[in-house]
Amino acid sequence: MTRPAALFSRRTALRAAVVSSVAAAMGACASEPPPRLRLAAGEIGGFFWEFAGLLADGAAEAGAADIVPLTSAGSIDNLGALGTGRAELALTLIDAAYSDPSADLAAVGCVYENYFQVAVRADSDIRTAGDLRGRRVSIGATGSGATMVSQRVLDAVGVSGSAAVEQVQMPMSAASDALADNEIDAVMWAGGLPTPAFAAPRTAIRLLDLGAVVADLRREFGTAYEAVLVPANVYGEHPEVTTVGIPNVLLAHPEVPDAVVAKLVAVLLDRSSALVPGQAVGSQFLDARSLVMTGSIPLHPGAEQEYRRRHG
Repeated sequence: MTRPAALFSRRTALRAAVVSSVAAAMGACASEPPPRLRLAAGEIGGFFWEFAGLLADGAAEAGAADIVPLTSAGSIDNLGALGTGRAELALTLIDAAYSDPSADLAAVGCVYENYFQVAVRADSDIRTAGDLRGRRVSIGATGSGATMVSQRVLDAVGVSGSAAVEQVQMPMSAASDALADNEIDAVMWAGGLPTPAFAAPRTAIRLLDLGAVVADLRREFGTAYEAVLVPANVYGEHPEVTTVGIPNVLLAHPEVPDAVVAKLVAVLLDRSSALVPGQAVGSQFLDARSLVMTGSIPLHPGAEQEYRRRHG
């Protein structure tokens, strides 16, 4: 678990900077260049963005595809990009994908787990999520999956609604600065461990324990949520806490050719050690057994064929 986002190859950065507004044709014979696929990722410095860059590098080295990571606000934004044809691939929290059962989604695989985290200043008198009543809280950027989880967590502890919590929506980096400047009292986000925007904050932070909330979320929303441990001292000096784990899913538009998706699955399986983001302190899903655990989201036919070819 070593490659931080800053170590994306120069090739990946250039691809992202010069992305064409129209994807290249995706039917290719062996002599043609690999197809260009736009991947709706997330905020620069976030878990999705870091993984997208590593995947782009791996796909290029394998000759599987020319993947162009696109910045976005997060899961909801990414699902919109996939649905409207602005991207051929998308990363999303699995609960966000479940939120629209009518969407025509196809999974390449369940790649990693995100950690929903709630941070306060280390000297704050906020000790539990219930203590957020009457406070000013960033619940994630508009279009991010974190906003939905944040609302569900606030509902679970009985402090939902504008009368209970003053909710603001900020990207992670802006929220980190606002917390340090006492402009907000807490930040809610979904990301890896440690999330770079909070790894070296201008003021010491402390994570809230959400262990008591997970059972309520699972009871109401199912197995999209699970209890996960955040090790001690991931963000400076703080004890181990339990928080909410949410799987990440890599999606492909159903019209992406089966052969192209099969090659992406091969990249995930054969180059897994090179696809570990620096933020992946927690669970690694990059093995055949976990990659296929996409819940109610069906595998893309090309992905299913490749998993079956390799593992029966």
